[in-house]
Amino acid sequence: MKNTLIVFAIILFTSCISDDNNTTTNFEPQTDEDIQAYITANNLNPVKSSTGLYYIIDEVGAGENPISTDNVTVAYKGYFLNGSVFDQSSEAGISFDLQGVIAGWTEGITYFKEGGSGTLIIPSNLGYGAGGRGSIPGGAVLVFDINLISIN
Repeated sequence: MKNTLIVFAIILFTSCISDDNNTTTNFEPQTDEDIQAYITANNLNPVKSSTGLYYIIDEVGAGENPISTDNVTVAYKGYFLNGSVFDQSSEAGISFDLQGVIAGWTEGITYFKEGGSGTLIIPSNLGYGAGGRGSIPGGAVLVFDINLISIN
């Protein structure tokens, strides 16, 4: 019985060790070179802002652009450069104050008009930085598919 517990403990421990799909263990901080490789591999044509944020407007929308102090409702899907999804809203979206989110969203959402959609590619310094947060490792580039539903 004792040997069975030891074997179980070893299996449990080794199952937590990093593999290519695990984004939180032994994560190598990502750079602009990683972003460029992602852009090339996915045949994207983003605009790069002066802060290093990349954005792509797929659907322009017909409404106004929010400003960085607005409250907005956004439907989104967040994933890493490897395609692994870490967060996603419902199609109805979520509402939040642009002052209470990561810098990449505070800046990036302002490039969209109400009803517009596209993608943000957020370098780690505009995301969760070197420390990370929860399941997001430090140094991670974040990709968000965005649909700006409304400015509230």
